[in-house]
Amino acid sequence: MIGFVMLTLLPLLGSLYISFTEWKIISDPIWVGLDNYKDLFSDPIFLKSLKVTFTYCAFTIPISMILSFSLAMLLNSDLPYASLLRTIYYLPCVISSVASSLLWSWIFNYRFGAINQFLSSLGIEGPDWIGDERWALISLSIMSLWGLGGGIIFYLAGLQTVPRHLHEAAKIAGAGWWRRLFTITLPSMSPILLFSLLTNIIGGLQTFTSSYLMTSGGPNYSTMFYALYLYNNAFKYHKIGKACAMAWILFIIIMILSALVMKVSAPMVYYENDGGEDD
Repeated sequence: MIGFVMLTLLPLLGSLYISFTEWKIISDPIWVGLDNYKDLFSDPIFLKSLKVTFTYCAFTIPISMILSFSLAMLLNSDLPYASLLRTIYYLPCVISSVASSLLWSWIFNYRFGAINQFLSSLGIEGPDWIGDERWALISLSIMSLWGLGGGIIFYLAGLQTVPRHLHEAAKIAGAGWWRRLFTITLPSMSPILLFSLLTNIIGGLQTFTSSYLMTSGGPNYSTMFYALYLYNNAFKYHKIGKACAMAWILFIIIMILSALVMKVSAPMVYYENDGGEDD
């Protein structure tokens, strides 16, 4: 309780108070009420950061979940060298995000990057991946798919808990692969898929490192993620009150999205002990 109060609750309440003030760290905070929140919703860069972040999440979350789950199912089958493949897929997850960002900066380089070198060998002129506002966000989205290994291992652990006798009984009854997928595998995995969706939404809304290191929010704010703009307000522009207001707006957005996901998914999520008392 002491740790929770000192390290979580008090800083949380402190940030809420600061969000209603104008504070530049070196001066005393001045109470301004809701001015920080009003300024944010009239700030075009703030609105742009919301659009960029939601677009990124809408693109990366479904694709990453589908790819991770598909590869996990493949690795859960009797493939040769399955253990080695699991290790290879997981390796990017143990590399620091800073090192990964620097590596992908080289891969996406317009002049000597690996992708454009490959396209050049095919007679195709590659785009300026992170220097062109039409391609910058797409480039960071592609980069995010490199770290699928964590999701693969997570889904793989869940797939191994699906009762095999259900699949065997379904095979005997004549159910094909797709029928077993939608009637056995997905319902059994639904709590894990729900948890993965929630954590992906929360993580996606807080995307920061790749844009900070690779593009600094450019070009033309095309990769100005919400968390990066929050960071800029706090540590670049020294507008701590505005940054705290952004943090609380993000908290509210995450709470609303989480509640909506929980509400919509409730009829579709199956828990093993559902109806256990009736049995």
